[in-house]
Formats: sequence, C-alpha cells, structure tokens
Amino acid sequence: MSRMTDAPASSPAPESHRLDGSDPPWPLRPWIMAAVCSVAGLAFHLLVDHLYEDPLAAWRSALAAAVAVGTITFVLGVELRRWHWALGFALLWGAVMGLIVWQSAGYNIHGSPVEWPFWSGMLAVLVATPLFQTRRDVAPDARFWRLWRMPYDRLHGHAWTDAVIGAAGLAFVGVTFLLVVLIGQMFKLIGIDVIERLLNDEWFGWMLAGAAFGGAVGLLRERDRLVATLQRLVMIVLAVLAPVLAVALVLFLVSLLGTGLQKLWDSGFSTAALMMAAAAFAVLLANAVIGDGREDRATNPLLRWAAPVLAVAVLPLAGIACYSMGLRIGQYGWTPERLWGVIAAAVALAYGVAGVWAVVRGRRDFDDWLRPLQQKLAIGLMLLALFLALPILDFGAISARDQLARLNSGATPAEKFDWAAMAFDFGPAGRAALRDMTRSPQKARADAARAALAAKNRWDLAGPRGPTLLKPFAERLRIVPADRALPAEALARIEASYMCARAKACVAIWLSDDRIGVLGQQEAGEALQFDHVTRNAAGQWVQGDAASPRPARPGLDLSKARVEVETVRQRRITVDGVPETGPFD
Repeated sequence: MSRMTDAPASSPAPESHRLDGSDPPWPLRPWIMAAVCSVAGLAFHLLVDHLYEDPLAAWRSALAAAVAVGTITFVLGVELRRWHWALGFALLWGAVMGLIVWQSAGYNIHGSPVEWPFWSGMLAVLVATPLFQTRRDVAPDARFWRLWRMPYDRLHGHAWTDAVIGAAGLAFVGVTFLLVVLIGQMFKLIGIDVIERLLNDEWFGWMLAGAAFGGAVGLLRERDRLVATLQRLVMIVLAVLAPVLAVALVLFLVSLLGTGLQKLWDSGFSTAALMMAAAAFAVLLANAVIGDGREDRATNPLLRWAAPVLAVAVLPLAGIACYSMGLRIGQYGWTPERLWGVIAAAVALAYGVAGVWAVVRGRRDFDDWLRPLQQKLAIGLMLLALFLALPILDFGAISARDQLARLNSGATPAEKFDWAAMAFDFGPAGRAALRDMTRSPQKARADAARAALAAKNRWDLAGPRGPTLLKPFAERLRIVPADRALPAEALARIEASYMCARAKACVAIWLSDDRIGVLGQQEAGEALQFDHVTRNAAGQWVQGDAASPRPARPGLDLSKARVEVETVRQRRITVDGVPETGPFD
C-alpha cells in the first residue's frame, strides 16, 4: 500500500484484488456502474438529438455536458468509503461544466459549445480528479485546502491509474460494438434483424456505449492490482523513449545556435504549438523515469541521465514558444486563440523553471525536489484552468478592442480586416464593435460592418470581395408560381440555406406540396446552386431531397417477369430554356 501522511479513511478490509487494503471489495460495482452510465447515455442522447440544420439550444448543450462530465467523474472516482464525497464532487463538476457550456454556447452566434473554455474546464476536471481521490483516501476530514500536503506517490498513482482505466474503458466500448455488430449479422442471416435495427437507433448506441464503459471501469477498479501492473508496464515503455527524446532535443537546441530561429518561422508550421508539444512530451517522459518516489525511479544510468536533460530542455522550448507567440501577436494582434496560446506557453515556462530549479538544487537527485514542485504546479494549473473556463475574463472583448485599434491606426488594412472573426469569434463585444462601425463616416467600412452583422455564418463573409451588403431576403427571392406563398418554416430554411444565404438572386419553385426546388446565384454570370427543401414525415421542412425508397413487390420473380422499355416524361428546371438540374421525377 502507498505511503500516506494522514490516517487512513477507514479500517483495513479483508483480502481482495484491490491495491489499497482500505478499499473493501464491491462485487456489484461493475453492474451498478454499467447501469448508471447506460441511463446517462440515454439522457445524453435525448438532450443532443436534434435536426442537423437547427442549432442545439444552449440549455440542452449545458445539461448534456453536465450529465456526461458528472457521470464519468463519478464512475472514475467513486469508492464505497466516502461515496457521498464522490457524488458531491461529480455533481459539482457537472454543474460547473454545464455552466461553462451554457455560457460558451451563447457567446458566439451559432458557436459551438465545445470552445476553448470547455477544454480549459475539462483540463481542470482531469487534474482535480486524482487530487480529490488522494485527499479522499488520506484525509481525516474534508479539509481540501490542505491539498499540498498529500502524498505524491498516491497522487501520481491515481493520475496514471485513471488514465489507464479510462483508456481501457474506451477500448472496451469499441470491442463491445464490434461484438454486437457480429452478433447482429449472425441473427440477420436467419432472418432476425432486431439487433441490427437497434444498432441503427442512436439511443441504443449511446446506452450500449455507456453500459460498456461503466462496466469496464467498474470491473477494472475491482482489479486495480492488475491495473497497477499495467500502469508500471506503460511507464517502463515510456521511460525507454526518454533517452531518444533527450538526445533529439539536445541536438535540436544546439543546432539552433548555428541556424538561428528564422528557419522555424519559415517552415510553415506553428512553431509555438510544436515547441509546446515537445515540452509536454519531455515532462511526460521525465515523470515516467522518476516514478512515484525515490525507490520507484529508474535505475538504468542512461535513463537516469536522460530525465534531468528532459527537465532542463522544457525551459528553452517554452521560451521559443513564448517568443514565437510574441512575434505572431505583434504582426496580427490579439485573438482568443492567441490569448489561450500565451497562457499555455506561460504554463510550459513555469514547468521549465521548476525543472531547471530542481536540477540545480538536486543534481542527480533532482526528482526529490521536482515532485513537490510538480504537485504544487498541478494544483495551480487546476485553479488557473477553472478560472479561465469561467466567464470572468472576456477574451473576445480583449481581442475586439485590439483588432479595432489596429484597424483605426492603419496597422491592419481595411481589406485585410477579419470581419468574420469580429462577427462570429469575439462574442458580444465583437458584434457591439460592428454596430458602432455601422455609424462610421467611411461608407465602405460601414457597409462592411452591416454585411457582417447580417451574415448568417462566417463563410458568407469569405471571398475576394469581402463582406457585401445584400438587399433584404424578400427582395432577393422569387417564388414560382408567384401566387403561391411559402410557409414560414420553409421560408426560414431557404433563407438560411447555402443556396440563398448570400445569393443576390434566389428562386423557390414549388415541385409538389411537400417539395420545393431552390436555385441561388451569388453574382450575375456565376454558377447556380441547386438543392431541394422538403417536408419530412414529422412535418418539418429540411434541406435535401427525401426520396422515397422503392417498396418491395411480393411475388415478383424477375426471371419470369415481362421486361419492356417505356418512354416516360420527367421534370427538370430550366433557366432561359437551358436545363439547370437533372430530372427529379
């Protein structure tokens, strides 16, 4: 059992397959976890199920995120002892992630809830989970503010075990689906297709995935001695790669002394992203070598020398990433992505400083200094990630002010100004700045701002002419026949379609009571865009042609049937007598 600084949370349990003797056996855990995740999968499906053309309501996105994050956090972190702690922890993080997604979903027009704040919140959850598990194990009470006094070996073990169990659970989900598909095909051979039809229903797929993941996690938790062996194997394999990366980084950094940094900027790749990825791998492999404690670190001399080299190399890599980000910002100004990039580079810089400090103080025993520093950095990273995920700092407002200042100063020419980012990436502040620009005395700038505000999506603003102010849709649309009006829902679908959203001319042709042909043209002389808007069985108007499958004909025997060629009339749409569509009837 791992060393602990505080008293165990409960008395030792009978002999079991558990790594920690304080955890009693829980034979029903796999079934309970499978049931919990199965119900959560069904709830998640009901919340996210919607027509592709319609944006998902923000509250549904928020509830779906809360269900998913809360369930996974609970399943990964629950034990019989202090199970109510795990339930409270999961509900808390589920609520936090739900709020983050709700804010992100409503931040940009038609924006995705899975934005940078979401990933920052997920990082906070991933770091917080092993911290919670360790404190649950060793704390005599709920004094979570004493996080820095937790035993490093247990914290490190929980982090790796969670990663291994989570990855194994996802792999088991894939195997489960393959097995169910195989069984379904076997039964289909004898005329029973119920399993295949269930697999084609999304609700069943989510429930099956949830049950498989929950059952796998529950089963592995009850056999975490085996998981610990697998974890050690993973760390040994990763540790073998440490000298390879250490030598590569040394050669790379030494080569930069001769080549300079200009070749990095000329490569076409994101230098900052590449350097931070290399730094992350260096931290990962260094930790695989030093292990949980002094008695756990690698004994091979080559590995022992590679670890401090990797720890020191993080600092220059982070420094190059920071410098690269600074150049990019100087050239093009601030955007939310660059703000997140600067924060990531600063985190890498903090890990680099910690690594250099540990090597300078501890030399070959640098890991004794590095472990407590990494524990404090992990706690700080969790708090920072949570702070940045919450709607406290408005990165969109910061970016909008900077980009507008660059436009007004002439640093960014008007023809290169990113109107799409201002309208769709910078949130309410960006659109407020566009509304202010509509009152500009410069007509071209005012018209561009109005066009950006009127655009339905960011792709409407891309093109050689930039934002173009269009007439109201009612003035751009013709209906054939002219005396037959369009239903309001069909009109909204046509206006938002790729054929007509930015078209200067649009024509809607009634083909039947449930089908409308739509033609759009961006500019006179350009190619026409054509598609159908049809009413489905639920009475909703959707984009695309819902062609009915040909029904089966019982008793038909093609070997004896009479086959003839028949001439039929078909309909197609012509413009000035020239066919613009293929036959559709």
